[in-house]
Amino acid sequence: MTCPVSPKLDFGGTTPYEDYVHASVLHGLQQQWSDDPREMSFLVITQVMELYFGLLCFEWRHAQGELRADDVRAAVRTLRRSELHMQALNAAWRPIARMTPAEFNSFRDALGEGSGFQSGRYREVEFLLGEKSRSLLVPHRAVPSQHDALEALLHEPSLYDDVLALLHRRGKPIPADVLTRDVSRGYEPNAEVEAVWADIYRDGPQDLLELGEALTDIAEEFTRWRHDHLLATRRSMGAKTGTGGSAGVAWLEKRAQRSVFPELWTARSYV
Repeated sequence: MTCPVSPKLDFGGTTPYEDYVHASVLHGLQQQWSDDPREMSFLVITQVMELYFGLLCFEWRHAQGELRADDVRAAVRTLRRSELHMQALNAAWRPIARMTPAEFNSFRDALGEGSGFQSGRYREVEFLLGEKSRSLLVPHRAVPSQHDALEALLHEPSLYDDVLALLHRRGKPIPADVLTRDVSRGYEPNAEVEAVWADIYRDGPQDLLELGEALTDIAEEFTRWRHDHLLATRRSMGAKTGTGGSAGVAWLEKRAQRSVFPELWTARSYV
C-alpha cells in the first residue's frame, strides 16, 4: 500500500490535535491586566510553571504508589523523569530574571496582592517533598476545594516518608519514631536515618543506591528552583516587599536555606 504524501487536512470539525491538547483553551487563558507587552511574557511563563507543578505532583504520587508496591526500579524511572521536568521548570526563570526593576514595575501593579506564594499547586509540591506547615494552608481558605485537598495532603505521607517506609521493609534500621511520626509536621533530620543512607552508599544494594541518587537529583533541582527564584526576585525588585505582602527577598533567603531529604546530603560525609 502506498503511503499518502500529504497529511490529512480536513477532519470535518475540530482536529484530533485540538481535541487532545485543547490548545485553543490554553491560548485563551492569557488575560493581560496592563498594556505592557512584558506582562504577557510573565503571565505565560507563570502559567507554564503552574502546569509543571501539577505534572510534578502527578509523577510523585505515581512514584509513591510504586514505592508502596516495592517496585524500586519503576519508582526510580518515575523520579528520573520528574527530574527532567524540574530542569525545564527551572529554565522558565531565565526570562523573568532578566527583567530590570523598571521593566518589572511597568506591570507589577497589575498583580495587586497576587503572589506565587498563593499557588495551591506549588504548595502541593512542597508538601509532597516533606516541607509541611499548617500555617501555609491559610492563603487557600477562600477556595474550599483547594484548601480541603491541601488539608488532606498535609496528613498524608510525603514522598520521603514512603521511601523510609520502603527502607524499613527492606530490613534497614529506620527508627520507629520516624516511621510513626506525625506526618503533618515538616520532616526533621535524624542521625539513624543518616547512618542508613551512609550504609547504602557504602555497600548497596544497587537499586537503593539508585533510589538515593534519584532523590538527591530532585532535591538539588528543588534547591536550584528556590535559589533561582531568589535571584530573579532580587534582580527585578531588590529588597522591596513582595507582591503578596511577604518579606520578599528575606523570606526567599530563609526558604532557600532548607534542604529536602536532608540525610541524603549529610550521609555523604561518612562514606
